Amino acid sequence: MSVSTPADFTEAEDPFALFQRWHDEAAAAEINDPEAMAVATVDDDGLPDVRTLLCKGADARGLVFYGNIESAKGRELAAHPKAAALFHWKTLRRQARFRGPVGPLTDAEVDGYFATRPRQSRIGAWASQQSRPLESRAALLAAAESYARRFGDGDIPRPPYWRGWRLTPLEIEFWHDGAFRLHDRVRFSRATPETPWERRRLFP
Repeated sequence: MSVSTPADFTEAEDPFALFQRWHDEAAAAEINDPEAMAVATVDDDGLPDVRTLLCKGADARGLVFYGNIESAKGRELAAHPKAAALFHWKTLRRQARFRGPVGPLTDAEVDGYFATRPRQSRIGAWASQQSRPLESRAALLAAAESYARRFGDGDIPRPPYWRGWRLTPLEIEFWHDGAFRLHDRVRFSRATPETPWERRRLFP
């Protein structure tokens, strides 16, 4: 498999095409979860909050992720619908950063993805009151067993609080490790999702 070099990516014109190429190479090289990304939001006091999520879709429209709208991230995105995301592919010594507004996915998009999740993961979405206090792991397992009995062998619908979001980037930055900390960095930026990208190299 051909792996891109700094000379390749610093001249790229389309950040989404470059990200897809890097993601494909990470999928072949990383041991675990090449789609893992750290997603940062802020609370009402402006205090940053960050957690690792799985990117479940990436194209010219942006990055897709899912979760509980009643969780910390759900509440923070409802109040402040902007986020930053970071992919770190340690094996390839690369990073990709995204910043931009976040909006909800349609019911059809969320239902379509939820139906593809493993059955136990769908039960887990019902059992977990994400981000809220939990008295013990036993209580979580008991909740999962209760919902498993409730749904039996039937269909498991999507919980009304389980939603999806799309981060539409206004900035995308690519970083490639260099010897003696002389890294390569390229940032693509645009004023709105409808305007063209501008590419600029950055000091490491």
